[in-house]
Amino acid sequence: MVWTHFPLHPDTPPEGRALADLFAGRESQLEHMKANMKGLMEAEGLPYGERSHTYNSRLAQELGKWADTQPGGDAIHDALFRAYFVETRNIGSTEVLLEVVDKVGLDREQAGQVLGERSFSDAIDEDWRRSMNAGVTGVPTFVAGEFSVVGAQTYETLQTLMEKVGAVPRADAGQAGPPQQSQEETP
Repeated sequence: MVWTHFPLHPDTPPEGRALADLFAGRESQLEHMKANMKGLMEAEGLPYGERSHTYNSRLAQELGKWADTQPGGDAIHDALFRAYFVETRNIGSTEVLLEVVDKVGLDREQAGQVLGERSFSDAIDEDWRRSMNAGVTGVPTFVAGEFSVVGAQTYETLQTLMEKVGAVPRADAGQAGPPQQSQEETP
């Protein structure tokens, strides 16, 4: 799997933004969207918290890109998902991000340096360009060949996507269960 990051509400301030403000004038839609997401997550056996805010994910994306270069770094994506969607933490905060780094056993000092120097900023800029050029409008977006699906999807929907491109299931795929999703998973 290749992670490509998407600029979802990049104008969100460092302290975050209340969802009520983000969806001002559409409060009834907000409650419906939250209930729908909660139902999808429960159907897949995934935890989901009651979020009241959205947070700027730019630094988390840079951290994730760095983590992908580290042995065992892929664990950061699920940990960031949990921090944001389950624990409802501000993943725009360097301290929160370093706590996530600790949880997955990556080098905190190196992660702090990467965040401080913004070492992976250019890589995320390129991801954002790629997302925009591909017409991505939301997260997650799953792309296989010429086909894509947007938003939280059931395991069966993702399986159908892969079948459209002729993917062959792994022998152990039945034991793995549904894939974990992240707000950052895009083409």
